[in-house]
Amino acid sequence: MKKFVCITTVSHMRKEASHTAEIVSQLLLGEAAAFLEETKDFIRVKCLYDNYEGWCQKSQLTELTDDLPATSIFINQAIGEVIVNDKPCRVSLATPWFDKPISAKHFTIQYPSQKTVDTATIVFNEENIKAISFQFLNTPYLWGGKSVLGIDCSGFTQQVFKMVNIFLRRDAYQQAEQGESIGFLQEVKCGDLAFFDNDEGRITHVGILLNSETIIHSAGRVRVDNIDNAGIINVETGERTHKLRIIKRYK
Repeated sequence: MKKFVCITTVSHMRKEASHTAEIVSQLLLGEAAAFLEETKDFIRVKCLYDNYEGWCQKSQLTELTDDLPATSIFINQAIGEVIVNDKPCRVSLATPWFDKPISAKHFTIQYPSQKTVDTATIVFNEENIKAISFQFLNTPYLWGGKSVLGIDCSGFTQQVFKMVNIFLRRDAYQQAEQGESIGFLQEVKCGDLAFFDNDEGRITHVGILLNSETIIHSAGRVRVDNIDNAGIINVETGERTHKLRIIKRYK
């Protein structure tokens, strides 16, 4: 099975093999994906982290000759820097970091010293949840996004939880199938996830509870809003924006 690695800050994973097609997710630099099929300009791949599939631009990936080494270390600053073919490349918080250069076809990726976190040793607690999630504040909402350049609601929760060594699936409704249900908002702890549904009862939104009264989530931008038993209340306008469906705990 052929495998590819992302060689740009992000590579959009699209629903179809077209530059105008919907973005469904992203690969971050250094993330690997399995080859599925190809056209002249695009490759359909499956992200090896969460098994999500999509079409990436060929020029943003390169084929791996050897499997990537396992790593539990990720960049822990809003914007970091790696070296791709001796040129700097700015990368996002939660990009994987390797202690040795990656060589693949015509590309070499080097990892200079910078602020990182080893998720194998990090503690899941309020301090770390806030320290990581607050770095995304004011990141613009981007459907399918996973970086500080643009992120959607479930991409935000997935990346924050990745940094505290908890695997979440890609979409909000998938994340709602994981974890342990919490019966009442008053029982929540920092790091519980709240899920919200639409008028048809489909889960369409997720955010990280900071306590029983506030939530950080990606809606327009990554922001902190109020929450009560009915749902989210925009702190600037007072508008009720999302209807609470379920609360889940993962640690």
